[in-house]
Amino acid sequence: MSGPDERGITTAEYAVGTAAGAGLAGVLYQLMTGGFGDRMLRQMFEHVLSMLGIG
Repeated sequence: MSGPDERGITTAEYAVGTAAGAGLAGVLYQLMTGGFGDRMLRQMFEHVLSMLGIG
């Protein structure tokens, strides 16, 4: 005996995962293109240079 037809469940799960991924990408894009992302990248770059003894 088989249960109800559940073929659409995986499609719905992929849709939710895709929407969540797109939302997260949008938030990360806003962070990285704003002042916060610029300061963070600059600080990381300076830190790496200081670890290498260059900066």
